[in-house]
Amino acid sequence: MQRDDDDIDSTWQPLLVARVSEYAIFRLTERGEVASWNPGARRIKGYEANEILGRHFSIFYTDEDRGKDVPNAALRAARAHGQYDLEGWRVRKDGSTFWASVHITPLNTADGTFIGFGKIVRDTTDKRMAHEAVIESERRFRLLVQGVTDYAIFMLSPDGLVTNWNLGAARIKGYEAHEVVGTHFRRFYTAEDAAQGLPERGLHTAATEGRFETEGWRVRKDGSRFWANVVIDAIRDEKGTLVGFAKITRDITERKTAHEQLEKTRAALLQSQKMEALGKLTGGVAHDFNNVLQVLRGNLELLEGRHGRDAWSRERLHKAIDAVEHGANLASQLLAFGRRQALQPMVVNLAVMLRSMDDLLRRALGEVIDVETVIAGGLWNTLVDPNHLENVVLNLAINARDAMPEGGKLTLELSNAMLDAHYSALAADVHEGQYVLLAISDTGTGMTRDVLERAFEPFFTTKPEGQGTGLGLSMAYGFIKQSGGHVRIYSEPGHGTTVKIYLPRSMEKAIDFEPRQPVALTGGSETILVVEDDRRVQATVVETLRQFGYTVLKADDAQSALVIVQSGIHIDLLFTDVVMPGTMRSTELAKLATRMLPHLKVLFTSGYTQNAIVHDGRLDEGVHLLSKPYSREQLASKIRRMLGPVRTADVHPPLGSASAHSSPSEPSYAPANLAILVVDDDDSSREAVSELLTSIGYDVRQAADADAAMRALTTAKTDVLLTDIVLPGRSGIELARAAIERDPSIRIVFASGRDAPTPEEAGFECASLRKPFTIEQLHALIAAMHGSAKKEGGT
Repeated sequence: MQRDDDDIDSTWQPLLVARVSEYAIFRLTERGEVASWNPGARRIKGYEANEILGRHFSIFYTDEDRGKDVPNAALRAARAHGQYDLEGWRVRKDGSTFWASVHITPLNTADGTFIGFGKIVRDTTDKRMAHEAVIESERRFRLLVQGVTDYAIFMLSPDGLVTNWNLGAARIKGYEAHEVVGTHFRRFYTAEDAAQGLPERGLHTAATEGRFETEGWRVRKDGSRFWANVVIDAIRDEKGTLVGFAKITRDITERKTAHEQLEKTRAALLQSQKMEALGKLTGGVAHDFNNVLQVLRGNLELLEGRHGRDAWSRERLHKAIDAVEHGANLASQLLAFGRRQALQPMVVNLAVMLRSMDDLLRRALGEVIDVETVIAGGLWNTLVDPNHLENVVLNLAINARDAMPEGGKLTLELSNAMLDAHYSALAADVHEGQYVLLAISDTGTGMTRDVLERAFEPFFTTKPEGQGTGLGLSMAYGFIKQSGGHVRIYSEPGHGTTVKIYLPRSMEKAIDFEPRQPVALTGGSETILVVEDDRRVQATVVETLRQFGYTVLKADDAQSALVIVQSGIHIDLLFTDVVMPGTMRSTELAKLATRMLPHLKVLFTSGYTQNAIVHDGRLDEGVHLLSKPYSREQLASKIRRMLGPVRTADVHPPLGSASAHSSPSEPSYAPANLAILVVDDDDSSREAVSELLTSIGYDVRQAADADAAMRALTTAKTDVLLTDIVLPGRSGIELARAAIERDPSIRIVFASGRDAPTPEEAGFECASLRKPFTIEQLHALIAAMHGSAKKEGGT
């Protein structure tokens, strides 16, 4: 039975070997020569049996291995140990290599005689390549992790101990690997975060949820802080057991700073847009509101002039005027907040201004407030509008008084200051440089942080309803910013408040600061052209100026005003609103008018100047402005300052008096019942001349063309025909000739911007005035013609 089993084994084993193609199975002689060859060996190594049998198996090894005698060493190892397993590169017949897994077993007969080796070879190139790929991937990953310097990448044990450390971690956190490996990662947290258990909380979240991400302050080795983006990932093995954590930290301080700066910029832009929008809104509202206030104030003052002797009426008129002033104050504060004031800055030394306010401050603050003024030596000059700055100081002083209801001390300090990069929280719109510092401090109740942050907001106030508009500080803020300065508030509850105002230094010489003087109500007899589109305002100011004795012309817009200027009438002052309808702007009117009349003075008025005469928050050089609403005293004072003092030689002749341009033989009055027909196709020019002639005492009629003039001549007697030469239809010369044919006694005066014909050229007696002419010249000419006519009649 045993022999049968042996026969079976000896039969199927060769058959099995012969059919295996996945493995190379062959026998070697004692010397290592190939003694058998199966299909697997042929497939893997590429040799046919007749090509390889009898050859030494070292042919399958690389040259390098043969040089090291690796084949024979393998056989010796197999004999010594009973078998030998190894892996290595082997060579096919075509010279290509493959990774082989080799098993060598010594072969012995039943009696123990050694007869050679059995060798099994498997091609594991794919497995080897995959393994090498993994190794290479791990190597590259290690190099990548170690080479990354922008990220701190390191591992933590389940307990939070650092187990490895990359170059990025060393760069960002400042520790070398030997200083930190084995220590707990809480050392990277701030003391306050570590005390709150944030490191452990992060690990717990990562272990529970698989991942934890956060941002916060972290600490470097040198103690400095940086803003970090942190990601912690839980690492688990194939069984799901937690083996540690991977931690990635990135320094995003610059990004955070940039983000904060962007947010500040956005907030500043939003604030700027709000300010701009509110500025435009307040500007438009202020213009209309101030026009209304001007009508109210002007008419109230006209009523006061007529009914002021009655105490009851005078008291109520004064209350109404006070209400108008309060409204004007609110409008002014709105314009200040929107940085839309028309400032008139001048170089001043604030020490003089502050000393001049002592009495005003003491009266405003009362006896319970002790006022102290401290002025440093060598104080620099500054460029600022002193009148508006006085209002700011007074507002801040009153705020301080309200914060000290039981009394206290107000200190005003002036000193020189330098703002540079070291100045804390230097705002983006504050320029480095030299400033004059005005500090206003009180010992009052102080402000909480919330109140302090909103202190400059418009309409924000902590005072009871009805006791404050909330515009005082915002007005101060707007004015100081518009002046190129900077303002900050320092305050703590119970420790008072200090407002520090920085105004830029000026290197120019300071002007002599003159305290405000009482306004003298003085009029005159000059001619003023009022240009105002609001008929209510126009009527009020015209009536007020006439009460002062001035000769007043009026126009509804700039184009109409220009026609009056071109008419040749003498005008001493152009008093025009800044913002008016029409294609021509008031500034253009002023330029053209002063070009035609070099002696002309120009005074602008407005409730809101836009950018017509104000640029960079400052009134243009040489421009005069009277802001609405103004009082009759302010109007009278401003006009007289511009026209100069009233002198006898400069006074225009009053109604019925002799002209300054007339000779002693000329009459000093308008001849009684002398009728004049004024013919001009331009309505504004015709009406202006007619109004002036009427004010002197002439009987004046008007016509717009020759046909209308002829109809007027037939309806009433006319002594003087005053006509333009260029008329629609028939010319002024043709009109004059027809008028003489009808009434030879009529006197002809041509008024034109071009040369008029001489009597010889016209063929009849005539006189002419070239535009522009003064009313005195016209009056003298008419009077002289009338006198000549009387003499001719007498002879």
